[in-house]
Amino acid sequence: MKQLRLIIFREYLTKVRNKSFLLMTLLSPLAVIALSLLIAYLTQLNNATQHHVDILDESGYFEQVFAQEKGITYTYTTEGRLEQLKKVSEEKQVYGFLYIDKRANHFQFFSEESPSPSFIEKLQQIIEQGLFLHNLQQENINPSQIANAKENVSITLLNYSGDRSSQMASWLRLIFGGTAGYLLMMFIIVYGNMIMRSVIEEKVNRIVEVIVSSVRPHTLLLGKIIGTSLVGITQFLIWLLLGILLLSLLPSLQGTAGATSNPHIIADLLKELSLLPLVKLSICFFLYFIGGYLIYSSFYATIGAAVDSETDTQQFLLPVLFPLILAIYIGFFTVIEDPHGSVSVIFSHIPLTSSVVMLMRIPFGVSWGEIILSLVLLYGFFFLALWVAARIYRIGILSYGKKPSYKELLRWLRMPN
Repeated sequence: MKQLRLIIFREYLTKVRNKSFLLMTLLSPLAVIALSLLIAYLTQLNNATQHHVDILDESGYFEQVFAQEKGITYTYTTEGRLEQLKKVSEEKQVYGFLYIDKRANHFQFFSEESPSPSFIEKLQQIIEQGLFLHNLQQENINPSQIANAKENVSITLLNYSGDRSSQMASWLRLIFGGTAGYLLMMFIIVYGNMIMRSVIEEKVNRIVEVIVSSVRPHTLLLGKIIGTSLVGITQFLIWLLLGILLLSLLPSLQGTAGATSNPHIIADLLKELSLLPLVKLSICFFLYFIGGYLIYSSFYATIGAAVDSETDTQQFLLPVLFPLILAIYIGFFTVIEDPHGSVSVIFSHIPLTSSVVMLMRIPFGVSWGEIILSLVLLYGFFFLALWVAARIYRIGILSYGKKPSYKELLRWLRMPN
């Protein structure tokens, strides 16, 4: 037990005192914020770009629908020759030229560069609206009567206990669940690679030969796994404190935001945030990070022990990464759409995917009983994974030369102690 504590302590201090750890811990949140601000600025800059479109409408049906709007200026005409006007538009270097024939059943858009799909979709919607109004007039139906017959509907969302919800709450659940699942996957990959490189480095430098002379291989493996997981928890705690600090600053920004936008947005956001199971999500993030990391770090450490260089790890990494990638796809394409469906529930209990999938489900409401069952399966599978990893690790850590095949790994697994 004393040896295990020493190994954990050594692994933890070695990585925490590393300059790259300090830089990544302090600069990563700033980099994420800066990147978000940059994306927002570039999006705003892109939306501020003014496009000019020339239109030749031989039918004359669409004069009322092509109104000027933000980002697009239309020059509308019903007279002129197609080739001549198209040439003029090309010389003016406008964004594009739209041609509508006399029967309004043939539409062409000419441009120097391919227009964006959203722009073409917007043009199609405008044309469809114009044809709709024209068809109403042909049937002597007053469009204003159609407009007056329409009603705006707002659905109030409640649970069976009578607690109100909103679409903003649904979006927040998506954001928090997706972010938690994705961050956990990235943590597992980053720290899994860290432990794999550490094992390879000690093996290549022959340090491990000195260590295993006084420590059993499985004790060394467990010490590395636990020590590195504590590094990840330390980093997450720092980021969590920074996140809480940023959230605490939101009320002070409310007055500033209210001066430029809807004054109720920040208040509604804070109210919806208070209704989210943030405490449960934070606790479960720790528990699922530890369980998921323990499982996958066993695999990463085993791969590191089996090879002599990082370039030889590629053939073994794909089977390890595949469940994580599958979990992310299930999370974003299944859990978000139906968090309590059979697929979501099943994969939130499978140990290799539950760390990511269950975290994405928790913001939508998952009972503690279901979470505990998932955690029991997760940590139970860890002991199985550790047993398998330790049997391969004890042989691979002292093997040099030829890169082993999967058949060779199975042979190491069956070898007696």
